[in-house]
Amino acid sequence: MANSKGYIVLIIVLTLFLMLFVCFPEAAVNAAEVSFMSLDFNGGSETGDIPKPWNIRLREGKADVKVVSEGGNVLHVKCSQSSFAVERNVSVDLDKSSHISWTWKALRLPSQGDVRKKGRNDQALQILVAFKNGKILSYVWDTNAPEGTITDESVGWPINLKIKVIVVQSGTLDIGKWITHTRNIYEDYLNLFHEEPASVKGVRIQTNTQYTRDIAEGFIKNIQFGKALSMASEMHAAHSRTGTYAEKLSPKQ
Repeated sequence: MANSKGYIVLIIVLTLFLMLFVCFPEAAVNAAEVSFMSLDFNGGSETGDIPKPWNIRLREGKADVKVVSEGGNVLHVKCSQSSFAVERNVSVDLDKSSHISWTWKALRLPSQGDVRKKGRNDQALQILVAFKNGKILSYVWDTNAPEGTITDESVGWPINLKIKVIVVQSGTLDIGKWITHTRNIYEDYLNLFHEEPASVKGVRIQTNTQYTRDIAEGFIKNIQFGKALSMASEMHAAHSRTGTYAEKLSPKQ
């Protein structure tokens, strides 16, 4: 009975954590939907201040997050037996901006983390994209699930959140390296939800080790929305200022 109650409490907490993400007030979202958008962390500091419009959402434990300088301002997250996120509102029309790109670097992964296992579903780095119709795409760097793994983390009645998770990077091979990913979120949405997507209303960076009771650590920068060709020149220009990188492109370009 005690275990059953604990599981129910966990589900409630998780649901509320996700609801804070998908229920952005519409008035807070920019009315103009743009064809290219770059989300930076300018204005933060190593004291733990996160620049607006980014906000910290704590689910469990302590949020160890700060903006540091590494060829420009980057977000540093360290997760010790905890779960938290950094998120913000956006307004992106996928007819104009069908792709998302980001650059991240993991220093430590939760050794037992596995998106396929409910009791081990921890990842050092995740990017979640929230749509105006309540659906979410989640791109993760997983420790053990192979690249290309897709899982469903939807929450049923009465919340009815539809969440699809895609493992875009797996394992420790690229630990300590800056890796750039580009995804066609229009096609990812279409393939996984089998309908035309609504516009994007929010972006979340998330890290979890509450299940494995481990430690995870990483950095993220250069989150961008745009068309594939225009984004390529923007990304290479940005990286020419911040050093070398390894690029991983989605097969759906």
